[in-house]
Amino acid sequence: MPWKEVSAMEQRREFVALALQAGANRRELCRRFGISPPTAYKWLARAVVGGRDWAAALSRRPQRSPGRTCAEVEAFVLKVRDAHPAWGARKIARCLEREGFDPPAASTVHAILSRHGRIVEKDHRGSAPGRFEYPAPNLLWQMDFKGHKPLTSGKRCHPLTVVDDHSRYALCLAACANQQGSTVQASLTHTFRHYGLPNTILVDNGTPWGHGRDEPWTRFGVDLIHSRPYHPQTRGKNERFHRTLEDEVFAFNSFRDLAQAQRAFDRWRNIYNTVRPHQALGQDVPLSRYTPSPRPMPERISAPEYNAPDVVRAVGTTKSYISFKGRLWNVPKAFLGERVAIRPLNHDGQYGVFFAARQIAIIDLRTKSDV
Repeated sequence: MPWKEVSAMEQRREFVALALQAGANRRELCRRFGISPPTAYKWLARAVVGGRDWAAALSRRPQRSPGRTCAEVEAFVLKVRDAHPAWGARKIARCLEREGFDPPAASTVHAILSRHGRIVEKDHRGSAPGRFEYPAPNLLWQMDFKGHKPLTSGKRCHPLTVVDDHSRYALCLAACANQQGSTVQASLTHTFRHYGLPNTILVDNGTPWGHGRDEPWTRFGVDLIHSRPYHPQTRGKNERFHRTLEDEVFAFNSFRDLAQAQRAFDRWRNIYNTVRPHQALGQDVPLSRYTPSPRPMPERISAPEYNAPDVVRAVGTTKSYISFKGRLWNVPKAFLGERVAIRPLNHDGQYGVFFAARQIAIIDLRTKSDV
């Protein structure tokens, strides 16, 4: 099966980067990326022979250059800066190290950039007072829209972004025509098929995300949680990703249409994940800390089986409620047409509504019914 036409080069790079990780399930990655194993192993072989730039047919530098002169180091600093105008001295110094140079101090790199007119002073932005991150990949993804950007055609681009909390790996950067729930679901389904299922997704309180358990992906066992209103710092990694996207993509480009924007997004996402040193990761790249989820997205969900003493109810196909104790109770819309079980909880008069082993709602007989 051939690679998809859109951004095939970036898909090859990302597939190879993930497939070369220790313990990677290459057959599962082939399925998620929609390619055949022969195609996958062909590009793996080319990547091993061709080095880091195997997919771009660009010239390659030796891994180590012990005889380089200061003039050559300076030329390389300027080359990296010209290719990535938003990168600072520390990122460029790390690139020197990766290329086999004995890197100068970041202050020396900064001096080279300043001497050649590459430094544009910016307002200093305060750093976050402290950081918290989840201890492993795929425990939490942060998802958001980066507002909207005008296209030269007169229409708008709404960039949808998904970032892994632990590794800062950019899982999705989609050029969308709107911020509707159906658009989110289509992009997120594509992301699930490539990377598997996370435990939880963190979003703001905007309308595209629905009402948590009403979203269809909750049937896969993915929780949706909302950040505190008016506290964007709760989604700090996603907000920082948006700022980097603005500085490194939108500050230097304008796009005619969504297809052109998506091609640029795909190129930059690969750079962000596999090339660009990340300060919060000790100047490592997000790929160094990310592995795909071991939970693949199921193509369909098997009907759960329940045992006594469960009280089993069928959710209506048009109305999301069930009957219990002569009263009607709401359940999430994602479970329309499904069979659920009602089980007593630890408090008198309270029952949990379960889809298989997952609690999806609560019934409290001490209150009025929901419907």
